[in-house]
Amino acid sequence: MSAGGARGELERVAHSIHRRGLTHGRTGNLAVRDGERILVTPTGVSLADIDGDSLSVLDADGRHVDGPAPTKEAFLHVAMLRVRPEANAVVHTHSVHSAALSVLDGLDPDAPLPPLTAYYGMRVGRLALLPYFAPGDPAATDAVEAASRSSHALLLRHHGPVVAGADLESALDALEELEHTAQIFFLTSGHRTSVLSDAQLAALAARDRSGKAAPR
Repeated sequence: MSAGGARGELERVAHSIHRRGLTHGRTGNLAVRDGERILVTPTGVSLADIDGDSLSVLDADGRHVDGPAPTKEAFLHVAMLRVRPEANAVVHTHSVHSAALSVLDGLDPDAPLPPLTAYYGMRVGRLALLPYFAPGDPAATDAVEAASRSSHALLLRHHGPVVAGADLESALDALEELEHTAQIFFLTSGHRTSVLSDAQLAALAARDRSGKAAPR
């Protein structure tokens, strides 16, 4: 690891995401708060090659203030962090099963993925479905901000997931749970399935908030 602190953590998580097959090519991007500024992965760099000493630096309003040019999707991260003060990190990937889910017709915008597992209930909770915007289109900012006020996990139509968390590990945990549940969803397609009830989901959320949830 070439850097310490927030820079080193972003580098480590970026490499881990690529190693786990959650991205391909030069897709996917991450952001983390670092004091009053936001560190973002630069444009055109595979997550496998992220160097903590060569990150883009933005101010709280998303203006590029230092380092290489940021990913064209930096505005997604800035928008989520702006409306979720408890969040300090955002992870965005084009992971296969989540991206596949994003292209299905007839998805419920309030619940595009059924709550099939307990950990989905704890790590993701509510998944918000956003309409299609071209990658890098800042016109998506208002939609991202509106959806982020009620959910830390978003699914962009014909694109992929964006998840905020208290830190990069928490955001990645939730994103992986989303991807895993999407995979289960496709594996069980055409079969009768049961989903967690609202009462069960509420109990899981309360348990997770109290810190009594079983570790992964």
